[in-house]
Amino acid sequence: RLSSCLGLKVHIIEPCGFSLEDERFKRVVMDYIGLSKIFRYADYDIFLKKNSKFRIILMTTKAKKSYLKFKFKSSDILLFGRESAGVIEEIHNIVDHRLTIPMKEGMRSINLSSSVALVIGECLRQTNNI
Repeated sequence: RLSSCLGLKVHIIEPCGFSLEDERFKRVVMDYIGLSKIFRYADYDIFLKKNSKFRIILMTTKAKKSYLKFKFKSSDILLFGRESAGVIEEIHNIVDHRLTIPMKEGMRSINLSSSVALVIGECLRQTNNI
């Protein structure tokens, strides 16, 4: 729904934690699914090859730099890993930038949907796309 309402593209890299064909997923997105531009990739290699001209910004709890201190471009691709495991370690070494959401000491992470909303909001604010 977020991507549909804000006019964003969604890139899904397999294996994904859910199926777009799953009835529960369809019920959650309801009629919004047709309003989103969704791109699916069999793996990270294919994703990286098809998007090599864009900056890929990885959001991770393993980064030191805050997303609030970063200058986003409207062409950036924001990469969020699985809520349970993040992204594979090799990706950490090849993305253009690694950013984190500052959190209170001792906390592990914010859930994925909230993380996406926070960072997308700042990115759109900076690029005047809201």
